[in-house]
Amino acid sequence: MTTTAQHNAVGVAIVRRPQRLRVLWLIVTAAVLIVLMLLSVAIGSREVSWDDIVAGLFGSTDTLGEAAVVTRIPRTMLAVIVGAALGLSGAVMQGVTRNPLADPGILGINMGASLAVVIGIAWFGLSSADGYLWVAILGAGITAVFVYSVGSLGRGGATPLKLALAGAATAAALSSFVTAVYLPRGDISGIVRSWLIGGVGGATWGPIQQMLPFLVVGLLICLLSARGLNSLALGDDLAAGLGERVALVRGSAALGAVLLCGAATAIAGPIAFVGLMIPHACRLLVGVDHRWLLPFSAVAGAGLVVAADILGRIVARPSEIDVGIITAIIGAPVFIAIVRRQKVRNL
Repeated sequence: MTTTAQHNAVGVAIVRRPQRLRVLWLIVTAAVLIVLMLLSVAIGSREVSWDDIVAGLFGSTDTLGEAAVVTRIPRTMLAVIVGAALGLSGAVMQGVTRNPLADPGILGINMGASLAVVIGIAWFGLSSADGYLWVAILGAGITAVFVYSVGSLGRGGATPLKLALAGAATAAALSSFVTAVYLPRGDISGIVRSWLIGGVGGATWGPIQQMLPFLVVGLLICLLSARGLNSLALGDDLAAGLGERVALVRGSAALGAVLLCGAATAIAGPIAFVGLMIPHACRLLVGVDHRWLLPFSAVAGAGLVVAADILGRIVARPSEIDVGIITAIIGAPVFIAIVRRQKVRNL
């Protein structure tokens, strides 16, 4: 069988949902995201009217309501960007490792980025979003390599269970290191604790603009890796037989995921479980084809973080609950359900 024919056979095997149904679900998800974005702009400590929202969207600040809308727009956009980055990076990591439990939090990558940022703040005086970005991406990359190396040791190589265990152990160790770095420093402990919770409150356009180049590059790398991830799902040997350069596909896709995860963590803190929940939910709707799964995970991830931000503002009025707390409350039972469904002992 020729390479082209083999690729076609893989494509036929992967297509499990009618294309029209996939397009319909993507449209529905995008529409829900738009509604959530409008609600995010409208809901807060100060009630605003739809007239204020319309005027605020065009930059008017003549009334207190319009000014409130203008300040909520960067927050909403940050929630969209961070959610899309985490949802997409989680889908890519699950594809790269062939591990249904992989996500930036469980594999320790969020915590690696967090440790790098905390060290930068405590020891090198980092205070700008630009500095956070570079060190967070470096920390995320080093942690990803370390976890994969540890999970590859021993018989059988990097199995899903070994990667999950290596990631969980690494995340626990790095969390202890983070505490050891900032706890003796009373001058920064309040800032660091607030950042470690994970949230999008107080967002401004400056950090978002600094974050965008990293996210665009990571997004393009991940989307271009979709066909290769489809081949990797069949196993390394078969993927190599189909003409894929397995190491290149895995490395490039992982690089894109690290860029997305590192940039999102730098600007919003470590927000857990988004990258775990979203790919599983999206597979139920559009199947396992990464050409559909990746963009769908980005849109759905954005919707989840925006919805969590709205919920955090509603349940604790006039105060707020950060996004990281809401996603953890939702994600913990989802993680348990996934573990039970996947029968981790057999992975």
